[in-house]
Amino acid sequence: MKLTGTILALAALAQTASAHYTFNTLIAGTQRSSAAVRQPQNNSPVKPVTSLDMRCNTNPTPASATVTVNAGDTVGFTMSAAIFHEGPLSIYLGKAPGNAADWDGSGANWFKIAEWGATFNRFGFTPLGKSEFTTTIPKDTPSGQYLIRGEQIALHVIPPEFYVGVAQINVVNGGSGSPSKVSIPGHMSES
Repeated sequence: MKLTGTILALAALAQTASAHYTFNTLIAGTQRSSAAVRQPQNNSPVKPVTSLDMRCNTNPTPASATVTVNAGDTVGFTMSAAIFHEGPLSIYLGKAPGNAADWDGSGANWFKIAEWGATFNRFGFTPLGKSEFTTTIPKDTPSGQYLIRGEQIALHVIPPEFYVGVAQINVVNGGSGSPSKVSIPGHMSES
């Protein structure tokens, strides 16, 4: 009996660990780059929502590239595995005060450019089962260096788990837009 319980516990643990994922490849125009992504140490979620790790994940490896992309081009991420947990996914841009490689993501510099949320004709979440998410950089985004940040909120547990990844981009041929910005953490509350 003890052996059966141990085997079942290990199987449950393995299933939970295999359900985790990272934002591991940047999509920027026609380019794909894992070198521009600050790779996380593992595929574990970030907790709590008030943690400074919500910005760029927990102690990510520095990116070795910053990819140039035009305002109005496609950007996004490929995941290390398909989204397994129900919940929304968003993409943010954060304007770096200088070089993206030198910025830790602090300050009210972040704005959301895309969100995949719930569907209500058979309730569910659109990210479920997908492993690639792309959107368009708004054409009026000012030129400069940015962190692009993916965030999936996994709602299968309370409090939710957050899967976060960032990459470094240089936006060119931009405009003069001025979207409202938020700080991360601080863009949502625990309740």
